[in-house]
Amino acid sequence: MARDPADVNFLFALGELQRLVRVYADKEAARFGMTRAQWAVLARVERNEGMKQSELAEQMEMQPITLTRLIDKLADAGLIERRGDDNDRRVNRLYLQQAARPLLAKLAELKLELTETALAGISGADTQRLMNQLEAIKENVRNALQSLCDAQRKEPHYG
Repeated sequence: MARDPADVNFLFALGELQRLVRVYADKEAARFGMTRAQWAVLARVERNEGMKQSELAEQMEMQPITLTRLIDKLADAGLIERRGDDNDRRVNRLYLQQAARPLLAKLAELKLELTETALAGISGADTQRLMNQLEAIKENVRNALQSLCDAQRKEPHYG
């Protein structure tokens, strides 16, 4: 099936959009003395306080050492704390410090600003349609990835 030229460039445009949003968010997060990655860690911990550091690394698809460095900086800034697990002393659980809460409120406002800027000139109906289409695309890719993983499990491995 022949594709429209716009379809062929879709993934490139999506990748470029993601890169631009990351750069824009990093520059704006700097107003609050942090990076987008630090912001993402704080936001995840806020949604699930007490989570294991290893769980967070997996959720964020980040190497544990990279996450450890981010958490070290956030802990040094008094925004996050590690607490040992009662049942396993090898495990660190993550909690927000009180100082993180007002910062997260400001970052929530920043998120709204970033979203408003990105969606300027796009109607609410078009935004909803776009969100629905992106969800369908995510599901297509998720299904393709699952099929690929299933096929790889069935293939014999040698050596």
